[in-house]
Order: sequence, then structure tokens, then C-alpha cells
Amino acid sequence: MAASEKMDRPTMKPWIEGIHAYVPGKSTASDGRQLVKLSANENPLGCSPAAIAALAEGHAPATYPDPDATALRTAIGRHCGVDPARIVCGTGSDELLNLAAQGFAGPGDEVLFSRYSFAVYDIAARRCGATPVEAPDDDYATDVDALLEAVTGRTRVVFLANPNNPTGTYLPRAEVERLHAGLPSDVLLVVDQAYAEYLEPEEGDGGIDLALAHGNVLVTRTFSKIYGLAGERIGWATGAPHLIDVLNRIRGPFNVTASGQRAALAALADRDFKARSREANRIERTRFTAAIDALGNHGLRAIPSKANFVLVLFEGALTAETALEAIGEAGYAVRHLPGQGLPQALRITIGTAQQMNDITAVLRRLCGEAA
Repeated sequence: MAASEKMDRPTMKPWIEGIHAYVPGKSTASDGRQLVKLSANENPLGCSPAAIAALAEGHAPATYPDPDATALRTAIGRHCGVDPARIVCGTGSDELLNLAAQGFAGPGDEVLFSRYSFAVYDIAARRCGATPVEAPDDDYATDVDALLEAVTGRTRVVFLANPNNPTGTYLPRAEVERLHAGLPSDVLLVVDQAYAEYLEPEEGDGGIDLALAHGNVLVTRTFSKIYGLAGERIGWATGAPHLIDVLNRIRGPFNVTASGQRAALAALADRDFKARSREANRIERTRFTAAIDALGNHGLRAIPSKANFVLVLFEGALTAETALEAIGEAGYAVRHLPGQGLPQALRITIGTAQQMNDITAVLRRLCGEAA
């Protein structure tokens, strides 16, 4: 185009043009059939009855919600041993992850994460004009040494999902502390703990302790997973006061709905539901992983998971595409991830016992094993 010519429409920034929009898990087949959704890591038990009741109470859609989510932040602080002033709530943890990149990185900077990490990290980096950088993995798990080796003078933010999505892998506390210790003090470490509640109490990675003790650690969590409130979009983050101040400056002013705040308060108080969800997930994840391991001679492999899903690798004659189609014909949606460099894998959410039995039966049949 000649320099004198004018564009006939607004032009997007070049860093936005590089973004591939996030693709959510499917819930329908190509022919329009509704499928049982094991593609989005939702809680198969739903949510706490107390949260359902809270959603129905005091509904006033004409009134703006509390912009500071004061009651919810107070409850989270009490629950996690954190000063509520060091907590910010968001429209799911996704908003907070994007704000972390936006607040501390921009054009000319780098945002670092491990290969096979959460797809939002790449989007968050590009959205603010920064360059996304992937460090090599260690058999689908985060490699701390590789991350540290990838740090440059342009690195401003490091994202760590722990447990990681989509692989389910987990870094123990000592490794998270080693990662943090190896980072320059002006690099922000974001520990994304979306699946932390699925860990056993003794398995905590120490992220919140790091956030309380240091000025360059931000921890994010969500009510979408074990609490079963994905539809309400509620997340939160904690870190040093200056980090929280940055996120508060750029977040939406009424970013968590009034109903979401009520539901999250009720869900947080229902510890029995959370414990039942964790135990049900542990039992079915263990059973399903063992079933996949039993098909190892057919080239199937389950990556050890600490989350509410299992990444199944298809490394033999049976392909992930064939398995995906057969599972869909059986009435289930699972997640195929070629866009994240995983064309040979399916991420399968842990559902009910019957649902996991059905998925297992499909895979056994495809492998020529008796169901």
C-alpha cells in the first residue's frame, strides 16, 4: 500500500494480531449432539448446595456489586491466613493472570513459562505486547533448570501453573522455592494454583508463603474447579501490597458479580463439599490412571496427575484423533490439544465412576481388549 493511502478501517496492533483466541472445551458433537462434558475440568459433583442457595438469595440485578468484594476477601483471608488487604478478586483467575502480565510487562519484555503450560499465558503475554517464551519441559513436567536458563535481561514475568494444566504435573515446595530463589528480584513469579485444592494438605507448594514473604510473588486461585462455580467467574490473587495495588489499578471496577460473591462465600464455608470433591476425584483419578497404565502395551500412557484431569498420550498404533472420535460417538467430549503442541494427547476430566468406566471401555475396545 502506498504511504499516501489511508486504511479504510482501524488496524489492530501487531502483537494482538499474533494471538490465537482461546478455544474452550467442546460440549457438542459435530452433528450437534449434546455430549457429556469432560473437556473443561468442571466438578462432576456440581457445587455446594449452600452456594446454590446463596445464588437464589438477595438477587438484585439492578444494583452494582461491592467493587472491592470486601466480605469475600475477608473470608478468603481468614481461610488462608492472609491479610484481606493483600487479596484482590477477579473475573476468574484468568482476568488476574492477564492483569499480572499487563501490569509488569510490555513491548520489548519477555513473559516466560514452561512448554505445555496453560494456553492463557501465551495470550496474556501477547495481549500486552510482550514476547512469550517457552522453556523446555521434562517429560511434560516443568523443568526448573530449563526455566532459569531461559531467563534473560528482558524477562519480566514467569508463569508457573502448579498443578499444571494441561499435563497435571506438580512441582513440590522445594522446587518452587528453588525457582523463586533463582529469579532476579525484579522478575514477577506468578504461581497459578487453580487446582491446588485437589492436593492433599501436606502437598502444598508453599506459594502463598512465598507471596507473604517476598515482593515479587503473586499467587492466583479460582472458584471454578473444586468449588464448582465455573459459571460465576470468580478468582482471587494474593501478593505484596504493591503487587495488589497494580492489579487493583487496572482491573474492572465491578469485576465480580454480586451473585458470584455470595456463592463463593457460601462455597468457601462448606468444607465438607470440598473434602468430598477432593476424595471423589482422588478415587476416580487413581482408578482411571491404573486403567490407562494397563493399556501401556498398546502405546497409551497417563501422565501422573495431581489435578482433576489426566493427560493421556497415544504413542502407539491408536491415535488421539481416533480415540477422540470414538469417545464422542459414545457421548463424551474430551479435550484434544494440537494447538498446544499435543496432537498425540487427550486431556480427560475426571468425572463420575460411571463416566470414567464408559471412557475406559471405549479405550479398551479400541485397543482390542475385552471391555
